[in-house]
This record gives sequence, structure tokens and C-alpha cells, in this order.
Amino acid sequence: MARTKKACLILDEVDAIARACFDDGASMLELINELDGFDCRGNMGVLMANNRSEALDPALRRPGRLDRKIAFSLPDLEGWTHILKTHVHSMSVESDIRSELLACLCPNSTGTEIRSACIEAGMFAIRAG
Repeated sequence: MARTKKACLILDEVDAIARACFDDGASMLELINELDGFDCRGNMGVLMANNRSEALDPALRRPGRLDRKIAFSLPDLEGWTHILKTHVHSMSVESDIRSELLACLCPNSTGTEIRSACIEAGMFAIRAG
């Protein structure tokens, strides 16, 4: 269907199906076959995301299958502040909350960890009334 629509195919958590030590490699083989089948892609694009590139099967990382590898590092203080503000946006919080100060408490945290901390803080606030 992607070939006929000239679309962009996005696969998230590709390491779940394309591990090097995967017991049943049927999913990974199907993925490789489909990637190799895009001879003339035209406007077709394939984006894959994962958290553990070292776990990917070397057959998938072979040149010609994946053209570019883009790594995203953990955010800086400004990024953590933005992530924190994003997750507390829909929450009922004090107007004088200091997002930058709270973000300082999140060194080396991922966006998911910050989100979990916001949800947990909300649960504590609900329990405390």
C-alpha cells in the first residue's frame, strides 16, 4: 500500500522485531524482504526508530538497506524544561511553578521518565487532597 500511495512508512521500536538474537526471525526476514523490494522508491520513505541500535540484526544495518543513521542524545536543560512544561500543561498546577528549577532535578532523564514523574506527582497530589 505504501508503494502505491508514495507515502512515508514509520516503524517505531524496530528493535522489537529485528534483534540479532531473535528466536523466530520471520518478522525480521519479512522486513528485510520488504526493504529490498523498494527498488524504485520515488517519493517513498522509510523511517525506523529504536532505543537500542546495537541490538539490531547486522543484516538490517547493511549498507543499502538503511541509508542514514541519526542519533538523538538526551535533552539539555532547555529541552528538559520544555518536556516538563509539555507534560504538566494539562495538569492542574500552581501558577508560580518553576519549571526550570524542576528540570534541573532531571539530569540524564528521558522524556518518558519525566512524564512518569509528572504523573506520579499528580497521584500524590490527588491522594493528599
